[in-house]
Amino acid sequence: MPRGKVTRHEWRSTILDGTLRQWYLYVPAQYDGTKPAALMVFQDGHAYVSEAGDLRVPIVFDNLIHQGAMPVTIGIFLNPGLFTDKIEGRQGWKAPEGVKRNRSVEYDSLNADYVTFLEKEILHEVRKDHNLSEDPSMRAICGMSSGGICAFTAAWQRPDLFRKVVSHIGSFTNIRGGHVYPALIRKGEKKPLRVFLQDGSNDLDNAHGNWWLGNLQMEKALLFRKYDFKTVWGKGGHSGKHGGAIFPETMRWLWRDWKGSGK
Repeated sequence: MPRGKVTRHEWRSTILDGTLRQWYLYVPAQYDGTKPAALMVFQDGHAYVSEAGDLRVPIVFDNLIHQGAMPVTIGIFLNPGLFTDKIEGRQGWKAPEGVKRNRSVEYDSLNADYVTFLEKEILHEVRKDHNLSEDPSMRAICGMSSGGICAFTAAWQRPDLFRKVVSHIGSFTNIRGGHVYPALIRKGEKKPLRVFLQDGSNDLDNAHGNWWLGNLQMEKALLFRKYDFKTVWGKGGHSGKHGGAIFPETMRWLWRDWKGSGK
């Protein structure tokens, strides 16, 4: 089985208030630069890139690319920004003691700041050494919890950059106004997006809202506007276990027609 290569990097953002973050780049073995590669961007990248975690994306990509079930795809795994001079060790879910995270501002906000950061800083950097597809239908974005709504926001704001969305246990609640998305989907301009939602009936229920109900509202809104979407529901809580168990099939669905139209 050809294995892709994963490298770890750091990036200090100008657009996102000088924050520092670790990020990872996955380049599949089949990539040689002669043809543009598809792209998939992951939020909370540490949770998706780890081969010991729930998602194990590099292993899934290695297998599905080898099988031809998805295109040759470069993966970008971004962690949220930290207000710090340096990062010791590997960045994970918890910030070091005394260090402020910028995660909620970046992920839960409904504006275009984060996707602008992706376009102007991260994709610009990756393009220096890699041939990325400019076709938005060959670009996907994914995340869990606040990273899930972040992925949707990026594509909603900039469908010219991303048209495929995967949300695991997405926070479509009122952390920073995300509970309005079902109404925006119903009344707003229909956008050329393909959306996958996963959640469980025992997800969070707190002052921000009910995650399960928020995802059900998203489903009904997407159905009402006849979007290209799929939902997978279960009984789980706020974790990546269910999303990880079905991730290979999620990718098969997301990229199902890539050989034809790339849409």
